[in-house]
Amino acid sequence: MLYRVLADAVVFVHFLWIIFLIFGAFAGTRNKALKIFHISGLVFAITIQIFDWYCPLTYLEVWLRSKYEPALSYPGSFIIHYVEKAVYIELSRRLIFILTIFLCGFNAWMYLRKKKQ
Repeated sequence: MLYRVLADAVVFVHFLWIIFLIFGAFAGTRNKALKIFHISGLVFAITIQIFDWYCPLTYLEVWLRSKYEPALSYPGSFIIHYVEKAVYIELSRRLIFILTIFLCGFNAWMYLRKKKQ
């Protein structure tokens, strides 16, 4: 039971991390430390996409699920696994890579645009 709770906590943290990567620029434009952390996270996200790696949180969650119930573990990407469960669509790694590039581009625009006075 403990492994299941820990795995669910990792999923929750993973979703929060993704939300932070998507919307972090809104807070990062006002806070330098948060901006550095956010940009570092974006660099990490694009790096794992380029090298076709998985996030360490995915490995942790799969490991915890396999300790609780081996049938609950899954191969592949965290995002693909949960988005397919949520909306029943198939996402390719290529599409996730493209979305990650758009995310980085949007955040770069947010950080580089001139502030209106």
